[in-house]
Amino acid sequence: MSKSLRDLKVFTGNANPQLAQEIVDYLGIEMGKASVRTFSDGEVNISIDESVRGCDVFIIQPTCTPVNDNIMELLIMIDAIRRASARRVTVVIPYYGYARQDRKSRGREPITAKLVANLIAKAGARRVLAMDLHAGQIQGFFDVPVDHLLGVPILADYYSKLHLEDVVVVSPDMGGVSRARNLAERIGAPLAIIDKRRPMPNVSEVMNIIGDINGKNVIMVDDIIDTAGTITNGAQALIDRGAKAVYACCTHPVLSGPAIERLEASPIKELVATNTIPLREKHSDKIRLLSVAPLIGEAILRIHQDASVSKLFD
Repeated sequence: MSKSLRDLKVFTGNANPQLAQEIVDYLGIEMGKASVRTFSDGEVNISIDESVRGCDVFIIQPTCTPVNDNIMELLIMIDAIRRASARRVTVVIPYYGYARQDRKSRGREPITAKLVANLIAKAGARRVLAMDLHAGQIQGFFDVPVDHLLGVPILADYYSKLHLEDVVVVSPDMGGVSRARNLAERIGAPLAIIDKRRPMPNVSEVMNIIGDINGKNVIMVDDIIDTAGTITNGAQALIDRGAKAVYACCTHPVLSGPAIERLEASPIKELVATNTIPLREKHSDKIRLLSVAPLIGEAILRIHQDASVSKLFD
């Protein structure tokens, strides 16, 4: 191991150990030794089984399903490593749960994206490395520095190699326009937007489509696909309005509830996602996963060596 990596240690909980292993393989180091168990009453029991005194420690833990269990694992591991005299604790969150509750849209609602950020900082995290936060302002919810990685360059690289003709990139809603524009610019395609309304959580209705999609190969891009209602309704609306074929992509394939069934029944030819979240055991053959391990691994290395992370996207 090179001298610069001697005090670098990486630990993980139970949320996505496969991704964590890919990251340490990229870094060329061993996974940190820790035991993550539960007592019979459901309490999380964590022990760090090697010295971390004076080390630069990274904890990899997406807060995906089961969200609350994974958050508690993360908080307890931060506390254990901080109390073991680590020099710095950086939390790597490939997927940030509760991110969609980032503002009050009506009275007496919580802002849980801020609450979870407070918990992570209070537990002892000195820095956060996150991937495609649902809203950019969530970076400001943390009272510690945040490095924000984007999934669009990985998706753009994939679609550039497909060499699709007559491509239009479509944002499934107004909130995702900047992400869709980023992808469109990277692959040299025009942009279209779906105007939708959301009468209640996890329910969406397509109202109009802004842009020319007639006879085009359409790529719909989002950060999160949860129940897949937005993406499948949008895909059907695009086909009904003359799109030749519909492809979809996202960074975080949450795919809860009826998502797989909706995806199978939809006109979407392929859903490309990254492995920030482990897929359910039963998933669709339409899904193709791309690894974020090299990107996160390189970001960890740059943080450890006090180099620029933003240079990754120049």
